Amino acid sequence: MAAPAPKQEELQPHAVKDQLPAISYCLTSPPPWPEAILLGFQHYLVMLGTTVIIPTALVPQMGGGNEEKARVIQTLLFVAGINTLIQSFLGTRLPAVIGGSYTFVAPTISIILAGRYNGIADPHEKFVRIMRGTQGALIVASTLQIIMGFSGLWRIVVRLLSPLSAAPLVALVGFGLYELGFPSVAKCVEIGLPQIILLVALSQYIPNLVPLLGTAFERFAIIMSVALVWLYAFFLTVGGAYKNAAPKTQFHCRTDRSGLVGGAPWISVPYPFQWGAPTFDAGEAFAMMAASFVALVESTGAFIAVSRYASATPCPPSVMSRGIGWQGVGILLGGLFGTANGSSVSVENAGLLGLTRVGSRRVVQISAGFMIFFSILGKFGAVFASIPGPIIAAIYCLLFAYVGMAGVGFLQFCNLNSFRTKFIVGFSVFMGLSVPQYFNEYTSVAGYGPVHTHARWFNDMINVVFSSKAFVGGAVAYLLDNTLQRHDSTARKDRGHHFWDRFRSFRTDPRSEEFYSLPFNLNKFFPSF
Repeated sequence: MAAPAPKQEELQPHAVKDQLPAISYCLTSPPPWPEAILLGFQHYLVMLGTTVIIPTALVPQMGGGNEEKARVIQTLLFVAGINTLIQSFLGTRLPAVIGGSYTFVAPTISIILAGRYNGIADPHEKFVRIMRGTQGALIVASTLQIIMGFSGLWRIVVRLLSPLSAAPLVALVGFGLYELGFPSVAKCVEIGLPQIILLVALSQYIPNLVPLLGTAFERFAIIMSVALVWLYAFFLTVGGAYKNAAPKTQFHCRTDRSGLVGGAPWISVPYPFQWGAPTFDAGEAFAMMAASFVALVESTGAFIAVSRYASATPCPPSVMSRGIGWQGVGILLGGLFGTANGSSVSVENAGLLGLTRVGSRRVVQISAGFMIFFSILGKFGAVFASIPGPIIAAIYCLLFAYVGMAGVGFLQFCNLNSFRTKFIVGFSVFMGLSVPQYFNEYTSVAGYGPVHTHARWFNDMINVVFSSKAFVGGAVAYLLDNTLQRHDSTARKDRGHHFWDRFRSFRTDPRSEEFYSLPFNLNKFFPSF
């Protein structure tokens, strides 16, 4: 008698994981010191991109030259180091780098274009006056996050987040920055494209082809690839490849055109009110507060991505609110020191956690030390800050993608066969891309946003809010998820709400204590709920 046919193995879907597996070092498990220091330096290199790009765009419009630009970059770097340490010790305690934010650029440009600065002939005097105006606006704007965070108001908002509404928010925090990727790479494609190819090869292919050295290539791919391509760009520069090129091409491709090394002092310690006493304007403060609110939402999405790549449990709402409060303190410090820019969670550094698979808190604290060290030793910091922009943009192509996929990953908790799920995710992502596209296109053609009334501050408030892809997409998803069939038990399961129930309070899951409790027994004095 013939043996029965072997039973075919049943196909099973992949298991749902509330902590991301395959992370080499999680939030509370630091790598060995030599490796941690090198990883910390890599985080410092990655955050330099935003730190350099924003002042490079703003300072010349404010009337400043290379010296002012170098000082602003130093100050932004110094404040970022302090804010990152504060966030890792007293805030969410996640390995999140708190750096400059593109969200604050639009209201800053509005301050630059204010009529009261038009009559100032001396460029340096004009720069100082505008800087003091941005300081006043940032100081007022910081109160929004400080109040929302420390009062617990943001905790109430975050408690209503489900995996379904978090997915579009986090995805657009990463994917929504696509304009900073290949369009910037293409400004000098001969160095940008090799950087992308080399980074993908070192981080993805080499570890599989050479298993013995795989870990080193996987974790330090950015340091290796940047060093090689930067050297290649240097040889192109000294070899005269750009001798007859257009000025714009030379600016993006040459390694000696940033003006930072010559403009930076050897040693300089930034200090509060170094530009003079801040000045205040009510309209500009309101516009900056709108940017602060948008940054609050975007940072919430970035914090969620960071917690995922640190292999921690979802961040409890009370801890998220605490982190937002300290981020508001960070914006206040930016206003006091004069950074010309607010603070938010660095999206590129969140992506770096995914690329290296190292989510250790200690690594980011070491990177904060590098920020402070190189901000004081100006010449040395300026050398690294002079890396050509297309190399940084090539790195962004990978890191922003990792953050976007952290958001997509939350759909594992949702029922993707539900038409409610399909509608909310699809509609929110589409609107998150489409609405800001309209606002940005309108602004680039007309020179001002779609909202164009006599109240400039009101125009800035509306235009800033609806130009953020993460804010628009996240707000649409949050609104629909909490109003459409909210009390239906099937819909509650479809949105994955029940998976996060035990993380809505600090006390209901024992792992929250391990990941998010304050150091030095401070939880006794500042309890989380």
